[in-house]
Amino acid sequence: MGRFVWVFVAVLAACSPRGEIVFAPATAHVAPGRAIFVGTTRGPDPETGAPLSRGRLEHIAFAQFDVAVPPDRQPGDIRFTPKGMAPDPERDFLATGEKFYADAPAFRADLTQTLRANGNEAVVFVHGYNNTLAEGLYRFAQMGHDLHLPGVLVHYSWPSMGHPLGYAYDRDSALFARDGFVALLDEVAAAGAKRIIIVAHSMGASLTMETLRQMALTGNTRVPARLGGVVLISPDLDVDLFRAQARTIGHLPQPFVIFTSQRDRALRLAARLSGETERLGNLDNVDRLADLQVTMVEVGAYSVGDGHFTVGRSPALIALMGQTGALAAALDSDQSTRAGLLPGVVLTVHQATQIVLAPVQQIASDLAN
Repeated sequence: MGRFVWVFVAVLAACSPRGEIVFAPATAHVAPGRAIFVGTTRGPDPETGAPLSRGRLEHIAFAQFDVAVPPDRQPGDIRFTPKGMAPDPERDFLATGEKFYADAPAFRADLTQTLRANGNEAVVFVHGYNNTLAEGLYRFAQMGHDLHLPGVLVHYSWPSMGHPLGYAYDRDSALFARDGFVALLDEVAAAGAKRIIIVAHSMGASLTMETLRQMALTGNTRVPARLGGVVLISPDLDVDLFRAQARTIGHLPQPFVIFTSQRDRALRLAARLSGETERLGNLDNVDRLADLQVTMVEVGAYSVGDGHFTVGRSPALIALMGQTGALAAALDSDQSTRAGLLPGVVLTVHQATQIVLAPVQQIASDLAN
């Protein structure tokens, strides 16, 4: 591993302490919580015994959290309560309610009731590498709020180590977590979801593709029949492996959207660690996917931080999606509709479409003229 990689990893490892879920039901009057159903294969930490940590459960466990998004914040921002400080509901993400289920039928009963009240539509989020339960849960709550995600929010929390140096452990955990993800999707379908959209970030995209492949190989048709779309955000996934997975899956769920960025520094590092020049999430053109029915959306013009979660973190991109309906367009099954509403350069090669989003300055200039 080169000196640059070691320095980069060392910087990541020196980051501030990780956030934790803070339970504060008395603050619900400031920012009411939105229910997020959780399926997890996280077990206790083998060293500290902390629950729902980096340990691996051989069965799936179920919970529900009500997460309040504070009013005093910018779109894309998440603030954890600092250690030793009292929670501030005006600024901190907080849990205003929590429930742990003894078994799958109890989880399914509550999920069924909530689905009926929300059009029987579910959005399932799969976090990526180096995530704790709190980080995945709060990030999903933030995306649900800022991007106005419809339906019921369901989070699959797989056993990431939650440490920058845990890349190999997380890769193995993503493979370990396939059965649990199938089980969660089966529960969502059994609860009555008529439309399920999967949103997966980073290494969670690899887990998602492996899960779809596993369902195809085992003849699971109930879940695929209800998939209303798949969104991969900055997928940390080998391109050849993605193509092989897609061949086994057969017909990819539609629409199938891949958010990419040429400014994704985390994927550049992942490619170096893998001995490659690029990953699926930083492809520079759609040619290698031309025979697949996918839509690539390049968001590098809106990159923030390390560029690895621009869709969820960039205030400018979040505003664009809210104001122009770009996210709805990306999830529309009509390719011509997607191309017409997303501002930028559109290239179609055989079955695949690539959309390079225009910078916000250009969009503002176009609107002014």
